[in-house]
Amino acid sequence: MTKRKTYDELRSARWFAPDDLRGFGHRSRAMQMGYDHADWHGKPIIAILNTWSDIGNCHSHFKNRVEEVKRGVLQAGGFPLEIPCISVAENFVKPTTMLYRNLLAIEAEEQLRCHPVDGAVLMGGCDKTTPGLLMGAFSAGLPCIYLPAGPMLRGNWKGNTLGSGSDAWKYWDERRAGNISSEQWMEIEGGIARSAGTCMVMGTAATMMGIAEALGMTLPGASSIPAVDANHQRMATQCGRRVVDMVWEDLTPKRMLTRENFENALTVAMAEGCSTNAIIHLVAISRRAGLPLSLDDFDAFSRKVPVIANIRPSGDKYLMEDFYYAGGMKALMKTLLDAGLLHREALTVNGHSVEENLKDAETYNEDVIRPIDKAIYKEGALAVLRGNLAPNGCVIKPSACAPKFFKHTGKVLVYDDYPSLKKAVEDPDLDVTENHIIILRNAGPQGGPGMPEWGMVPIPTKLVKQGVRDMLRISDARMSGTSYGACILHVSPESYIGGPLALVQNGDLITVNVPERTIHLEISDEEMVRRKAAWTPPPKRFERGYGHMFTQHILQADQGCDFDYLETSFGAPVPEPVIY
Repeated sequence: MTKRKTYDELRSARWFAPDDLRGFGHRSRAMQMGYDHADWHGKPIIAILNTWSDIGNCHSHFKNRVEEVKRGVLQAGGFPLEIPCISVAENFVKPTTMLYRNLLAIEAEEQLRCHPVDGAVLMGGCDKTTPGLLMGAFSAGLPCIYLPAGPMLRGNWKGNTLGSGSDAWKYWDERRAGNISSEQWMEIEGGIARSAGTCMVMGTAATMMGIAEALGMTLPGASSIPAVDANHQRMATQCGRRVVDMVWEDLTPKRMLTRENFENALTVAMAEGCSTNAIIHLVAISRRAGLPLSLDDFDAFSRKVPVIANIRPSGDKYLMEDFYYAGGMKALMKTLLDAGLLHREALTVNGHSVEENLKDAETYNEDVIRPIDKAIYKEGALAVLRGNLAPNGCVIKPSACAPKFFKHTGKVLVYDDYPSLKKAVEDPDLDVTENHIIILRNAGPQGGPGMPEWGMVPIPTKLVKQGVRDMLRISDARMSGTSYGACILHVSPESYIGGPLALVQNGDLITVNVPERTIHLEISDEEMVRRKAAWTPPPKRFERGYGHMFTQHILQADQGCDFDYLETSFGAPVPEPVIY
């Protein structure tokens, strides 16, 4: 490391140190809140970006956890300031939290830029909060450390373990089939989410917290600690202590992150059986860091990195609580490190390398965290398909779908919106077999709007009652990381802007070949051109407000769905704010 900063070199000193009228105003207004010079003078000021709110179920413990972060900051000689950010609560925000991920990124970046702070603790966990906070913090460029919310405890119903999301889909199909009563359904409602914390399957939240650790942005082992475990409280305090030293060391994301950090994140994503949403989020994060990843990177790593985390939905039994007891993220990364799949020298927020952080890591249950030669799936969790239906790519999760659909040709049933799709799948007379392919379109970044998690298209009730539990479904939507099945997602370019998915007609044949990474609409090039010429754009989703801005600037799924003007490559860095 270079020599430590002095107080005069701290960013916050621009506000508090000058002996002038403006400095007087800053100090006097701080004193208005009960602080005095001893609170800030000579100390780094640490922003704690807290995504707690009364409706943020995954982060309900953050109201208390922030106090533990403050304690750590104070112990290390810093001055903590809690700054709230939008909570983006996955279950409650409509039409989708993805509409607001970039808004959180904007808020995080601008909160750090406009306030007199020197470093930050980023408190997130629920799906979009991890990428949103990291994207904003990377653009702001201050020393920062990520504090993951941690997974909730296992669910339980009549002695049976429940996994959030995954078992909701499972038991909903059973209710639709008439196998579960309304009373039993209500019992499941009360048992599937029993504590603070994120979904306890390997959904998007757990995936992205693990990716944050693999990037080096968390303390070692932090991402897998259950939210209500006392170790989580101690970790929060440790984050507060560490970020103060990061400020003195000037350990910024730009100084820390390299291509190797992002390749480690790719490796861990595949090994943990990641959510399909990992692609969109990690692409966006990498482009903010100026180290862009592509869909080809994901597919290349998928072919060489096996799934070794036996966690649902890719696994068949265990949940995140089991993962923690088996050794957690440190054990998984140590397995990958010993196999030569991680970059050993990649730096992390504690100032040490990946190899140094993992030297004492152990696996305590090899059925949960498998050895490489006993992987639950020999390739990574995701596959990127391309063809005339998806020239810029689409995504499937082979580790969580029936292998019989890896090579499949079927007739399509096409639906232009979710209401018509929902009505059709509930029709007992729908002309459909499990060999059909159901298409949902106009559900992408602009069409959704915001690319909602509608991609796990329901199996038609007629088939559910016949015992069918999987079939091929294609959309330009996303799906929850807790979901499973033969769902092809993120078709790019999306149908709403005239992508080839918009040109598919009922009865067309589509051929999917996962091993060869292809997807093909079985029509001629000439017919494709004819259909495109006849296509008319749909009406605008928004004519004012944030939604209007969103549709003007949102990028496609293969580019990470960031706003074009927020990417690092868009223009010169934003300067420090002037103080007059």
